[in-house]
Amino acid sequence: MSDTSVRPRRPSVRSLPLASALRLSRPSDTWFKPALSVVVASAVPHLTLLALGRLDLVMYTMAGSLCALYGHGLPYARRVGSVAGVVLGMTTGLGLALLAASLTGSTAVLIAVGALLAAAQKVLCDATRIGPPGHVIFTFVSSAALFAPQHLAQIPGHLALTLGAGAVAWLVAVAPALVRREGPERRAVARALEAAAACAADPGPRTRNAAAAAVHAAWQCLLASGRPTPVRRSLERLVVHAEAAFAAPRPGGGAADPDRLRDWAALTRARGPVPAPPPAPGTADELYGIDAERAALRTPDGRRATRRTLLRRLGPGSPLLPVAVRTLTGCALAGYLCAALGVGRPYWAIVTAASLYQANITLSWNRALQRTLGNLLGVLVFAAVLPVSRISPLALVCCCLFFSFAAEALITRNYWLGSVAVTPMALLVLEFGGTHPAGELIGDRVLDTVLGAVAGFLAATLVTNRRAAGRVERALDATRRARADAERTGADPAAAPAERDRARRTLTASLVELREAGDTAAGEWWQRALPEQRLLAAEQAGHRTLAATAQRRGPTVRAPSIGAE
Repeated sequence: MSDTSVRPRRPSVRSLPLASALRLSRPSDTWFKPALSVVVASAVPHLTLLALGRLDLVMYTMAGSLCALYGHGLPYARRVGSVAGVVLGMTTGLGLALLAASLTGSTAVLIAVGALLAAAQKVLCDATRIGPPGHVIFTFVSSAALFAPQHLAQIPGHLALTLGAGAVAWLVAVAPALVRREGPERRAVARALEAAAACAADPGPRTRNAAAAAVHAAWQCLLASGRPTPVRRSLERLVVHAEAAFAAPRPGGGAADPDRLRDWAALTRARGPVPAPPPAPGTADELYGIDAERAALRTPDGRRATRRTLLRRLGPGSPLLPVAVRTLTGCALAGYLCAALGVGRPYWAIVTAASLYQANITLSWNRALQRTLGNLLGVLVFAAVLPVSRISPLALVCCCLFFSFAAEALITRNYWLGSVAVTPMALLVLEFGGTHPAGELIGDRVLDTVLGAVAGFLAATLVTNRRAAGRVERALDATRRARADAERTGADPAAAPAERDRARRTLTASLVELREAGDTAAGEWWQRALPEQRLLAAEQAGHRTLAATAQRRGPTVRAPSIGAE
């Protein structure tokens, strides 16, 4: 007789992928936005310094220009504050690095400061969920500044250059609002419609989870977009259709018709009018609920709740803390190894180690492979382009702008491909301060890359993240509570429409968090076996509840009218 209570234990060490980590994917649908933004934001200060004959100051303006890479997925109402925060954060990190460089010449101390800054930047970027590109750009700027000659009297002027370039980057990031005010919302809704169409055409756990994540992201984008407008109201109606399609897919008809959803997605993404879909069941209720939720977020209580959520991500029990310890340990180890081998400015080893740390060990392994391959190929590209960059200062500026564009154009295909362009750009920046022997630059960069990748991944394997499994348990509990709340409000005819739809969106958000927590824990080592059956059962039950509550929505309530709507 078999003993069904005995289950095979998952191995503590899981196999690591190789080919899949290097496989190219389709480029992002918005790859050109950060690519063009960083070129424009960099060209203005670069060419200004070229005209003034002070290209040696490019490092400080470049710190501000790189802020143009952030915020492209956010609605403009939120992008305004987020990119301004990025500029201030970049300036603060740079200021601390310059202060340390001016106060000490000890390589050991500077490496310690660089590792601490990298860990802090990693935690803050993950907690605020700013990105892509996340913390790597901050660490690149601050680590490079640590090993640049600096005097206390120079720091205010250098930081002023960063703030000035950051102001240009801010203008570049928010200027498209003058042309297409609802552009980010339209793209988010188009992705939700496309994901819902894929789910309607081929219902299954994978497509349903992807649709839930896309619909949740679309609602969050619309909630953060500011006051309702006729276009946003139409977009909200489209998300209601997408939500109905993934909650209860019915191939071949109604809101769950894949072809219809794809057509709406194409029209929504285009520059013409937003499609006006027929009302889906419960549309007025849903829009009423969205208005109530948007109003609640703007109240003092709503803002306090947002701050509390951020503080929980940074608190003592945060799952981000093991990753911060990994970052601190790996960056310090990489820096000290390079210094021991005679590298005078081992900042690239610190940046390489910092760039590896993703949500779990498996993803960090992928990034280690990608970073190493991309950097090694990138130094070959640098060797080929270096003679061209030395023709004139203008040629050097043009080369840097070209690789800035190429990096953002390629990095969404795969990180290693973008690194092929990032590496020569980073090496060419050193040329603004004066020429360096090519062999020395290439040799140091190869050594820094290899040691940074090895030390960084070693730290990831030695610093355990047992909190990943705890996050799964908390996500399971949150999903259970959200499902119970959705079932209660959905079955209660006296429940307010805003309450019903808030409960459904909360359940969707909890399912997205549950899948993210499960995927993160599945790629970790040295932890107890995951409750995979409970995960699967919770996801299935949550999707069944979403389908049931979508089908038994109560009487509609007229949503507030906006303009001609």
